[in-house]
Amino acid sequence: MRIFGREPVVVLNALAAVLGLVVSLGVTSLTAEQAGVIVAAVSAVLGAIAAAMTRPVAPQAFTALVAAGATAVAAFGYEVSQETIGAINVLVLAGLTLLTRAQVTPSKPAPTGPAGV
Repeated sequence: MRIFGREPVVVLNALAAVLGLVVSLGVTSLTAEQAGVIVAAVSAVLGAIAAAMTRPVAPQAFTALVAAGATAVAAFGYEVSQETIGAINVLVLAGLTLLTRAQVTPSKPAPTGPAGV
């Protein structure tokens, strides 16, 4: 299964990172706390979906947990701006995706033969 010619996990992590970027640019009128809740929740949900689509589950689940956790800590543990929350989410997601990508494979591999006519 491919989304826009890419593996679903890559697309889901990119989507979560784009959300973090939108928040960090201040495009929305959200407070830092609201932005943190939304980014953490979306990162957790998309991460859970991505983890269900890969084998082994652990690296992707770890990526989702750390990304959502880092965003939540930034939003509620410290007095930081909306921009900082988004930047932390993007940094954590991008870094962990690059580190763990080689350790996971799609749970349903794509067909390898030539496409039918």
